[in-house]
Amino acid sequence: MDQLLSQLEQHAQEMISIRRYLHERPELSFQEVHTPEYIANYLSELGIEVRTGVGGNGVVGTIKGGLPGKTVALRADFDALPLHDEKDVPYRSKVDGAMHACGHDAHTATLLITAKVLQQNREHLKGNVVLIHQFGEEVAPGGAKPMIEDGCLDGVDAIFGTHLWSTIPVGKIGYNAGPIMAAADKFEVTIQGKGGHGASPHETVDSIMLGTNYIQWLQQIVSRRINPLSPAVITVGSFHAGDAFNIIADRASIVGTVRTFDEGTQEFIIKEMETFLNALCSGSGASYEFKYDKGYPAVINHIAETAHLVSCAKDLFGDDVFELEPMMGGEDFSHYLNEVPGTFFFTGAGNPEKNAIYPHHHPKFDIDEDAMMNAAKVLLSASVSYLDKAASTTEAAVQKS
Repeated sequence: MDQLLSQLEQHAQEMISIRRYLHERPELSFQEVHTPEYIANYLSELGIEVRTGVGGNGVVGTIKGGLPGKTVALRADFDALPLHDEKDVPYRSKVDGAMHACGHDAHTATLLITAKVLQQNREHLKGNVVLIHQFGEEVAPGGAKPMIEDGCLDGVDAIFGTHLWSTIPVGKIGYNAGPIMAAADKFEVTIQGKGGHGASPHETVDSIMLGTNYIQWLQQIVSRRINPLSPAVITVGSFHAGDAFNIIADRASIVGTVRTFDEGTQEFIIKEMETFLNALCSGSGASYEFKYDKGYPAVINHIAETAHLVSCAKDLFGDDVFELEPMMGGEDFSHYLNEVPGTFFFTGAGNPEKNAIYPHHHPKFDIDEDAMMNAAKVLLSASVSYLDKAASTTEAAVQKS
């Protein structure tokens, strides 16, 4: 393992160069053209078997080991965000209105160099490694589900993935055995009342009043209707009604998000939201439209694979590997974990000395690029040792029989 890690370190500058190349050329979700071509060409030049157009814009590479064994998958996403890059750095985005503000460029560079080292040592691999380069993570329904439907997980026994995280100091690795990221849903409510003159409220059905009552009641679902031991968030992000100071608006629009970890809690919230909305409008002479879109499921890490990952990470980073509190953000890595065992962890990428201080989705977002090597080491160690242990277990069983 030390030899493999040493080989990774020899490609540190190339990893940074790849990341900066991609950072300058961001492509928005479901609009990725150049990025998957770049990835496919890079993998092909290494002699790796490549399949393109997977589920849409996805790229899947397969490293076939020289020895028989199981198959492990590693995943990296590569789409960007619709933001203008405000950083003052040489590798600033060259595309107006598009920016890698979540680190997906770094995820890609990390996995490409990891693939390079694995491919160079494929004759010693006791099994296979599948490289999942995913498009469209930032926008639901995401790229994971169509890639799975197109066979990216066929034959895969376990999967590992990471997210470089600017609010965790570089050098640290965060994990959680179980829920680590929430289901991320969107709701849209339209209340149709009866408009009229502001001086004659008795002749109207005030959509603004009904909307404010509904928003206030939404907060009681979490505080009074949900078990406090079942985390949930209901956030209203948009409330729009009316355009004039002396007109009572006939229509109000409310848009927001719901975050949960437990499917039962999610379903309960959906039911409560519409039950009260129906009662509110029915009792006031208004009508309504209720639209609820389930986004990515919660990311629930598997226990055994997380324990394996943690063991590998602690061998590399010792006490800097820590248990992370679950986050209410969403990630479509959840779809992979719903199909095969695996785990998703966070690699610290924040460093004030390198101005890597801004949160994700911020126009000045950046990372400490040393984090990429840390992530690569954990992914490589976890995948190779997983295959080694599986092969050893099989050999022991054969000898015993």
